[in-house]
Amino acid sequence: MFALKPPLVSLSSLLLWLVHQTQASALPATNPFTKNGEIVDLGYAKYQGNRSFQDTVAFLGLPYAEPPLGNQRFRAPLALNATPNDAGGAGTEDCLKVNVYAPFDAKPGDNLPVLVYFHGGGFVYGNPANWPFDSWIHQSPNIVVASVYYRLDTFGFLNIPEFSDPTNGDFNAGFLDQTESLRWIRGHISAFGGDPGKVTINGQSAGGASVELHLVADQEQLFSGAIAQSVGRSPIEKPENQVPVFDFYAEEAGCGGGMVTDKLACLRQASISALARAQDAPRIQPSSFSGAYPTFNPIVDGKIITDYPSVSIQNGKFAQVPLIVGATSNETGTLEPTLPETMKTAFPGLTLESANEFLEVYPISEFSSQLQRNQTVIGESMLRCARKIMGGAFANAPKSFTYRYNQPNPTLGMPGFTAHAAENWMMFNGINTGFNGSGTFTPLTPVESAFAEELIAYWISFVRAGDPNVFKLDRSPVWVEYFILEGKGEKEKLKRRIVLQQDPRNLTDVSGSFVETEFEDESRRCEFVASKAGEEQN
Repeated sequence: MFALKPPLVSLSSLLLWLVHQTQASALPATNPFTKNGEIVDLGYAKYQGNRSFQDTVAFLGLPYAEPPLGNQRFRAPLALNATPNDAGGAGTEDCLKVNVYAPFDAKPGDNLPVLVYFHGGGFVYGNPANWPFDSWIHQSPNIVVASVYYRLDTFGFLNIPEFSDPTNGDFNAGFLDQTESLRWIRGHISAFGGDPGKVTINGQSAGGASVELHLVADQEQLFSGAIAQSVGRSPIEKPENQVPVFDFYAEEAGCGGGMVTDKLACLRQASISALARAQDAPRIQPSSFSGAYPTFNPIVDGKIITDYPSVSIQNGKFAQVPLIVGATSNETGTLEPTLPETMKTAFPGLTLESANEFLEVYPISEFSSQLQRNQTVIGESMLRCARKIMGGAFANAPKSFTYRYNQPNPTLGMPGFTAHAAENWMMFNGINTGFNGSGTFTPLTPVESAFAEELIAYWISFVRAGDPNVFKLDRSPVWVEYFILEGKGEKEKLKRRIVLQQDPRNLTDVSGSFVETEFEDESRRCEFVASKAGEEQN
């Protein structure tokens, strides 16, 4: 589930820094032991990929920026200087890599649409190796996929007011990593057969939040479509909110003395292990750190991220591209005994008056239990209401498609409860992610495989055509746009979405997905949630 406070994770997973164990190899000019379809020439280096299917090649761990080491720690990434670097691995900051998946024999000039994926993990952990795209290319060798490593936690999102002076550091370094990866993709994806002018960005959870941030960022637009899954709506704070947790972090890392510039100089010299333990400390030592903001996340920097993303979207300040956005049926955050306290913990910027308003908007009479009420209150603010907020804004700019994912992860033992990230299990070969970059794969049944194929077809169709229907499976229903017009005279806008689930009769040749109208109570509640975006800081 999506937790209010990211879980305790150990060193290498906190750093993200597990670059895929099997790296693409830099090659000399000729290599008699490989086929041309497994080699890509980027001009400054040739790389040999891994043939994962007869029609699929994976190029893993290609650097897209200079290693953010030494004095570059806590700073914006530097563009790659066209000299191949040694691949990074677990426990290293040399993590600015990208995994590229392409059809075998794809070549420059093929102009295949491109999917760029930003992984989730609360901006604290996560590893692209756990979300492989080989099977996507194998299913439809008509696209190129790039999956991005970016800096996490304090390495990517240490943000303090002093970073307004770039001599001290840069705000949102991990987000700038993502932007630099998009620049590298624009410059080099054609070598893999990709079209740099037809790029769709995609992400889930913190990856979905990343997509949302790119949609509202005041920077060059390097994409033409977006897919945002279970957008994490944790606070996107102001730099001043981070001062207490920065001071605590510096103290824990052995860098607590002197002025801020002295602390930063010390932190840039500290070991990765020391920083990893220090960035954990605010979350696992609540008796020692009592500040309202114990995490290191993207912030409103006033330059690139100029406002809370939901506020920007409601004000019409976003990239005008086709959008898919959705959430799972039951995803929620960590539950606390009482609602006002829960909301104040999750969103410290809420006034007590606003926190109490949630009791009125979510009356217990509308829910089957106090547990369901709590799950809905926190789940809609933290995750689910992005579907309505973003889907409504993008409906005519130029169009949006929304979904409710309703197929539980079968390995969790929670029948009828579709938790956060349930779709990852289905879309990525039955993966359940763990710590230290680990993952456990469980075989899919024939029915599950058929549903996974259906999901992937919708996503790939959107990447190829800006519409999930053009290349969908024949058995799949038409996924209607979020707004459709119905009636005569003054036409009414109906908010429609698709419910994604496998066939309940366990048939492999029939889709279980269907179209529904957005629930009226949910729509009303999410309008209230949207009105609190300024206080929730999301």
